[in-house]
Amino acid sequence: MSGGLSAEAFVRRLETDNGARLEGLEPDATLVPEVRGALNVPNLLKVALKNEIEATEIAARWVVATDDVPVKMAFARQAGDEAKHYRMIAERLRALGFDPASFDPLAQGFGPLFHYLDGLATTVERVAAGQFTREAIAIVKNRQFIAFCERTGDGETAALYRDVIEPDERHHHELGRSLLLRLATTAERQEAAARAARRTLELADELQKKAATAGVHHAPGC
Repeated sequence: MSGGLSAEAFVRRLETDNGARLEGLEPDATLVPEVRGALNVPNLLKVALKNEIEATEIAARWVVATDDVPVKMAFARQAGDEAKHYRMIAERLRALGFDPASFDPLAQGFGPLFHYLDGLATTVERVAAGQFTREAIAIVKNRQFIAFCERTGDGETAALYRDVIEPDERHHHELGRSLLLRLATTAERQEAAARAARRTLELADELQKKAATAGVHHAPGC
């Protein structure tokens, strides 16, 4: 290793730092402030469609942006999972009486977090920001959304997130952790990874504050 902490010590510290920031996302927070209409499960699931399509596309872009085969396969796995989530959420919306084909989740364009992630130049930054940190945020958001669904009597949507979507997001986060243990082996890489994770959390916090002003809470992650 060339300078810096051991990879194991660095990842543990990043987990601790991220965890402290993630506490600020509970209990009334969101990554996306645009909910049109009433604050209910169908409208929050429309937000989820945008989150899922953004997560699918950024992972797919990163598949072709790296020559590291294990990382390429991790991003490919994530892209497939996020696309699966999109389809399942669309089917749930249809069951709730809304035609997802009538809705364009990207009508307002990609969000600020997507643009930030798309601009990251190195594999260690992408893993730290996307899989390790963004998926940790998604776990928090999904936990909040599950509780919201249960409070409003929608056990089927809660089960979809609890039994399928959240376990996938946890797996993506753990993939990110294992990749960081291999990638974050120098002081320079650790600094880049920490900076990317920090900015990802800052964007989440900024969007949370904007959402609070709009009265939007409990939107699921991706």
